[in-house]
Amino acid sequence: MKDNKRLKYIKEAHKFNRTRSNIRTEDYLEVIYELVKLKGYATTLDISRYMSVSAPSVTKMLQKLNGNNYLEYEKYHGISLTKKGNQIAETIRQTHGIVLEFFSILGINHNTANYDAEGIEHHLNHKTIKQLQKFIIFLKSDPNILKSYSNFRI
Repeated sequence: MKDNKRLKYIKEAHKFNRTRSNIRTEDYLEVIYELVKLKGYATTLDISRYMSVSAPSVTKMLQKLNGNNYLEYEKYHGISLTKKGNQIAETIRQTHGIVLEFFSILGINHNTANYDAEGIEHHLNHKTIKQLQKFIIFLKSDPNILKSYSNFRI
């Protein structure tokens, strides 16, 4: 049977499909990163509240993240990210910001844009993000382009 192009793309995408486990790991790193920036530390209870999961689930994930050298975790003490964990969290944060800015340029309201950016930030290839960032810079380099598009979308 002959594969059509769309089926080939689907097949290729699934070779590199991010597992839910990887996405969940990134979500935890992102929350810990933001909590540390906000308060100087993160606790199991804080993470539990922001992730809407039970404290025992958080503890289990923290042990996994600690074992993978993403964070430093001692029971009943504050949680901090390692250099490796920080790099991943910062990359996710930057990706979120780029996607959010792009959606904003498209005229999508902030809440929807934020929600959608959170949904896709883990699925985009870093090369796609770099090109999207370049495109945003290009659009912003000439205010007439943004004004023209703003008038067009009305």
